[in-house]
Amino acid sequence: MKSIQERDKNRRKLLNSYEKKRVLLKKIKLEEKFPYELHLLVEKALQKLPKNSSKTRVNNRCIITGRIKGRVSDFLISRLIFRKIALKRDLNGINKSSW
Repeated sequence: MKSIQERDKNRRKLLNSYEKKRVLLKKIKLEEKFPYELHLLVEKALQKLPKNSSKTRVNNRCIITGRIKGRVSDFLISRLIFRKIALKRDLNGINKSSW
């Protein structure tokens, strides 16, 4: 589990280092006033960037367990940890509701 979290950290670092270059290349690619040959060169340049520098390769994970699914985005933790902490009343303003 630790190795998966480390891999995700490395992906985030790559994303930060290549983000400006990727955005610039995509803007050039979307412009219609440039010739078609330039679009092909930009496409090749985009393909040469590392795969892990893409935004879609990064997963949002629980900061405690590293779990991907069932993450409560307001607290950045998984639903399981959220429930444990809420039942202990360690989160201000959160209480178990019943009806």
